[in-house]
Amino acid sequence: MLIKYQRKKERWSDFAYQAGGRDATGAVRTRALPAIGLEAEFATIVDGVLARPEAVFQSPRNIVRGPLVHRTGRSYHLPTGGAVYFDTGVIELATPMVEIDRGCGARGTRALWESLGFLRHELDGWEDRHERDVRLVGFSTHYNVSFELPPELPNGRTVERLAYLLTHVLAAPVMLLAANRRSTGVGVRPRGNRVEVTADFTPDAALMAATATLIVGIVRAVMDWSTYEVSELARHGIPVVRGFVPRKHSSRKGWVARHDCFPENPFTCDVNAAKWPTSRGKRLSLREMAGRTTRQFWESISALGDPLSLRLIAAVMRGRAPSLLELPDRPAAYEDVGRLCRWDDLFPLTLLPRSRYERVLGHAVAGRRVHMDGSWHRPIGVRGWTHVVFRRESDGARRVMSLDQMLAHLDAWDRTANRRISQRRVYRAARDVERRFIADRRAALSDVEHLRRRASDFASLDAELPPVKEGLEQPVEKRVDVERETPLPVSVEGRPARAAKKRPAKVPKEPPSRVRKERPSQAMQASASEEQASDRPAKRKRRQPEGPAKPRTRRPKGKDDELNHNP
Repeated sequence: MLIKYQRKKERWSDFAYQAGGRDATGAVRTRALPAIGLEAEFATIVDGVLARPEAVFQSPRNIVRGPLVHRTGRSYHLPTGGAVYFDTGVIELATPMVEIDRGCGARGTRALWESLGFLRHELDGWEDRHERDVRLVGFSTHYNVSFELPPELPNGRTVERLAYLLTHVLAAPVMLLAANRRSTGVGVRPRGNRVEVTADFTPDAALMAATATLIVGIVRAVMDWSTYEVSELARHGIPVVRGFVPRKHSSRKGWVARHDCFPENPFTCDVNAAKWPTSRGKRLSLREMAGRTTRQFWESISALGDPLSLRLIAAVMRGRAPSLLELPDRPAAYEDVGRLCRWDDLFPLTLLPRSRYERVLGHAVAGRRVHMDGSWHRPIGVRGWTHVVFRRESDGARRVMSLDQMLAHLDAWDRTANRRISQRRVYRAARDVERRFIADRRAALSDVEHLRRRASDFASLDAELPPVKEGLEQPVEKRVDVERETPLPVSVEGRPARAAKKRPAKVPKEPPSRVRKERPSQAMQASASEEQASDRPAKRKRRQPEGPAKPRTRRPKGKDDELNHNP
């Protein structure tokens, strides 16, 4: 699959400006900290066919399911702090600014891969909703480094001359670290207040962090040179292939070290073969030229690099770690970025915390308010890369602040954000307790309601049945059930028939009186007992056996020392 650069429109940031004026947004500029930023471009393969993202998705809002913060034009900030937009047929991701300090290359790489993981997750959701397949193919990576010079010492040093000089310096080491056998060149473009180094996308996060560290160290060191003439290369001992002349960049203003600028294609040749004639007359291999250039700037590279990136740079330059140019072909991870190559947390926050610019932009994108000048301000938008729009809560007035101005309020912003996070945890626990209490209360009320309804059902059933009159016999069904419950007699022969005995009607008891009752006489008790005896059935006499009576024998009494089994 062949993807070519297309001519892109010039941007406001491509023109240099001096500190103290106003930028394109109308905000007042202040002197900013030197910073870096990374960008990556990806081609989209939809259902196996190369497609323009504008035609498939129309806008990044149709990919990301959550809310997005508008940045400028058609670009939007992701929750990770990075930005996403469509640019001439590719999807482009950009990191927030990272101030130049130790570990800045690793911080920028981490921010880029976090945004890439988030985008891949949202594309998976888009695939499920539309039942289509989308792959991201790695295209290019841009390493941006801010350019600044003291106004009193220009000495003819411009960003355009710096970009042309850096094309000679960075060609060999960047090829060895970031290029593959299908690469076409390494370019440097002047972008007003920064320098942009373009190379192929690297599907390995560790190699990308090492490349960013090397580029930042070399650019910041060359920026301090007294002049940007090509003759300075020989004075500093930088090896350059004899007859090398950079070509104009195909996408914007700038220069590129293409494969046709060399006697042979450096991307397909053996990196260890000494076949490149230098300006000093020696023949060196690509690895030797990259190693000598790296050693010349090692002091600046080591001052800005993290331990992991520095070890990897040294290993690749000395041949202890393989380069992508030594593989037989471009790795397959290029064809499905985000799935075949993922972000393994190489630089955790405990070892490499986020930069100050990242924290400021992260608070702004998250919408966390900050207390400034005696009142609370809430961020409502972002202008470009360097300014945040706030709304004052007291009167609703808008205020535009640069990231550098917000650095003075960063500590208070962090404390407010941490306090809100801790309060959110407490509120979440209290809300869970309240929800459990409400659920238990509702369960108890439902049980009471069930019992009440059951009682009302029984009451309505009793009201529907007719009342039973006093003195009437029970229904036949109930009398039969009662009679069946009584045991049947063993024999009914010779038993006289008895009339049904009527139950006397219950007489209500009179309340106890304090007057002493007279006890009945003995005659009255005897007559009552005779009447009760006559009412009772006659007892059956025990049947006597026929024949003479057997003599009654007495069991002999056992002795004291014998055990009586039948006492």
